[in-house]
Amino acid sequence: MTIDDATRRELSRFGFDDAQLARFASRADDTAQTHLTGEIVPPTSEDTSPLPPRGTDEHRVLAERGQQAIDAGQVGVVILAGGMATRFGGVVKAIVPVTNGRSFLDLKLADIPANVPRYVMTSFATHDRIAQQLVDEKLTAELFPQLVSLRLTPSGELFLEDDGSHSPYATGHGDLTFALRVSGVLEKFRARGGKYLYMSNVDNLGATLEPAIIGAHIARGAKITAEVVRKEKGDKGGAPARVDGVPQIVEAFRFPPSFDQDTIPLFNTNTFVFDADAIDRDFDLTFFRVEKKVGDAKCIQFERLVGQLTAFLPSFFLEVPRSGPDGRFQPVKDPEELEQRRGDIEEILRAKRII
Repeated sequence: MTIDDATRRELSRFGFDDAQLARFASRADDTAQTHLTGEIVPPTSEDTSPLPPRGTDEHRVLAERGQQAIDAGQVGVVILAGGMATRFGGVVKAIVPVTNGRSFLDLKLADIPANVPRYVMTSFATHDRIAQQLVDEKLTAELFPQLVSLRLTPSGELFLEDDGSHSPYATGHGDLTFALRVSGVLEKFRARGGKYLYMSNVDNLGATLEPAIIGAHIARGAKITAEVVRKEKGDKGGAPARVDGVPQIVEAFRFPPSFDQDTIPLFNTNTFVFDADAIDRDFDLTFFRVEKKVGDAKCIQFERLVGQLTAFLPSFFLEVPRSGPDGRFQPVKDPEELEQRRGDIEEILRAKRII
């Protein structure tokens, strides 16, 4: 496959891998389903637990335990701000103003204590603009990019845009642990005494660093804690389940047609606490084939998903409030959803004294 020198230089900044692209090309025409096999059942009571309400003794105990870890410098925050920057008219979502002129990124960083390291996973499409935003808004965070590849035709050739240029894309938030390692961020975090990484999406302003959630993760002893909420109509994404006895997040498209997904009342928020030492290794995550439209043309790309880490490490599902003052799940995918959710988001931010 021939890639021009200028494109190759730009891609090399973000971990482009020729061998990986060749493997993708060999699978471009493989339309086989990716449904899971084996016994799939809803999670049991051993796999899930609600976060105790604020004001209860149980919440206080967990909050104290989590705060001790935060004060000891054992906790870091990772914000996912990569992707393709397409849903806000080409503007990088992290820098979009949400309320009072303050951006998603500013609000995500606002309540993180000064001693807690902040890491932002960017992409080739967002990295430079977010780096400039940190300067413009006088924000502090360390950036590390997710990986990049090139879109393909259904027959496995390089896909070209209408102007004849290559079509790069970010290979999914499942890049997280790989990008943390190749960038040196994870090594540095552990070397400074870091033990737990709290990860959330930049567009979910309800997902803030909460001591009680860190405490719940430590108390449970799992390697991964996933925040889940009650499922609502219209939710599209993953859910907690047991696959051959192993609790894990399963994406909707991976459930076999015979499985009734409505039997699982919980929904994955893509917010996790990780044991840093447990994710400091390679994982055999699946690159899923995804068909996309660029203009009127069909193309193929391959993405991996961070939730699949739960299939490899002992995981627990912590049910958290979805909305209200303590709400933790208000994702914003596009400008229309921002307008719809702005009131709920501002209620949460006021309750947490972020605004």
